[in-house]
Amino acid sequence: MRILLSLISLMLLPLASHAQTVTGAQDPWPPFVQEGNPPGISVEVVTEAMKTQGYDFQMKIMPWARSIDDVKNGNTDLLIGTWYTEERSAYLRYSDHYAINQVKFITNASDTFEYTGMDSLTGKSVGIVRGYGYGDEFLTATHFSRPEANDIANNLRKLKAGRIDMTLEDEIVALSQMKKAGLNASDFRFTENALSENKLHVTSGIANARSEELINAFNKGLAEIKANGTFDAIMKKYGVE
Repeated sequence: MRILLSLISLMLLPLASHAQTVTGAQDPWPPFVQEGNPPGISVEVVTEAMKTQGYDFQMKIMPWARSIDDVKNGNTDLLIGTWYTEERSAYLRYSDHYAINQVKFITNASDTFEYTGMDSLTGKSVGIVRGYGYGDEFLTATHFSRPEANDIANNLRKLKAGRIDMTLEDEIVALSQMKKAGLNASDFRFTENALSENKLHVTSGIANARSEELINAFNKGLAEIKANGTFDAIMKKYGVE
């Protein structure tokens, strides 16, 4: 009988371990999600927060469209960096936010432009990243141009060369990309005012039977790592105050 009980216990161990595994997905978005090491702010925050609640977090890098689709359908547990939209709230359950992204305009350092509303962009050439969500008002306006590039680094090079008047990106992301692309941050200037300010959340598909459990666990874990200094240490590691 003792041998039988031992065998049953061994058989159940993998199941118990699997029950505590949480999967996450996102496309590369330095410094929040990065391929290789270090893995990025979002990956480390979610890993540490879930660890405090007894979960083993496993990250998958994949294209954004596939990431959100997998989480929406419950095939992956967490989308680790999500801005709120009313449309997404119909199928995603949102956590407390853990960062705020400010999408600001970037000019050359000598430019004194300040964003004071859509009218202040009249006649400007504003470089954008293809497929990025800037909001309907910005994308449908007709009083300025929006030449496209594949990424922010290309737009920064075009800006430095005088081919566009400005570009725009989350300030934290842009600074990280400048460093990665070998561009000098002092050559550029961020506007004081942002086009938009978006809170960054972890989300889980409502179709996922564990979504409420996992979001609650992340919220509790986030509070814990903020209280014990882990959160601040992660931010400091990536040069974010």
